[in-house]
Amino acid sequence: MKIAVTYENQEVFQHFGHCEAFKIYEIADNAVVSSEVVGTGGDGHDALAGFLRRHGVDTLICGGIGGGARMALAQAGIELYPGVTGDADAAVDALLKGCLDYNPDTMCNHHHEGGEHHSCHGNGHTCGGHM
Repeated sequence: MKIAVTYENQEVFQHFGHCEAFKIYEIADNAVVSSEVVGTGGDGHDALAGFLRRHGVDTLICGGIGGGARMALAQAGIELYPGVTGDADAAVDALLKGCLDYNPDTMCNHHHEGGEHHSCHGNGHTCGGHM
């Protein structure tokens, strides 16, 4: 199993479509056996799902992500955990423990009139929140 995290300065990068690197973790027996930071080579939005698939990724942890990217990832068979913030290594560790704080409803809307506006929103998911 391979898990990718949108990555910048050891943190989960918050805009999937502008991600310049992913940290890709190789998982065996529910533990990280290796990881590497892989640059996207300038691929953006539409090409990133294919980029991840070519690298054998089956799970993605990210911050904000738009509807088109969600569809491309689903078509590539990549499981998505959006709305994550903080340390990338800690996020992968939490996912492996079954306790990742993520937001399945996170969506990004972009408005470029009169300057760039970026809005990500949704209802957060935390472990134990469904009891």
